[in-house]
Amino acid sequence: MKFKTLFETQKNQLLYSRKILNEEFTTSRDDMLDETDWTSTELEQSMRMRLRSRESLYMKKMDEALKRISDGTFGQCESCGDDIESKRLEARPTTTLCISCKEDSERKELGHIDGHRSKSLGSRVKMQMIG
Repeated sequence: MKFKTLFETQKNQLLYSRKILNEEFTTSRDDMLDETDWTSTELEQSMRMRLRSRESLYMKKMDEALKRISDGTFGQCESCGDDIESKRLEARPTTTLCISCKEDSERKELGHIDGHRSKSLGSRVKMQMIG
């Protein structure tokens, strides 16, 4: 119940802030008198778009968490099925993985930024020396 209330409160806050962002998102021609004003406006709009994107992603995660609460699966690791520790849920309420599975996932991602192993010459030389 605690997390359901938390998610619903946060969703309402995001919806309210999104409403304000949308109102402030429009720019009048008078605000862009020179290149500096135009550049500043462009940067501000870009930052707002990134913020809205992050908020949308978080909103989706909260909706998924609320669904898990109603299904009775909230707090269960989607990978191994074990319970997620309450400390982890307190720190990251939208999490779907226990700490062990999350660490395993991160270790697998360390190979390369896009998840692929390096195919550099250095790797091949090391393999030839071993073999």
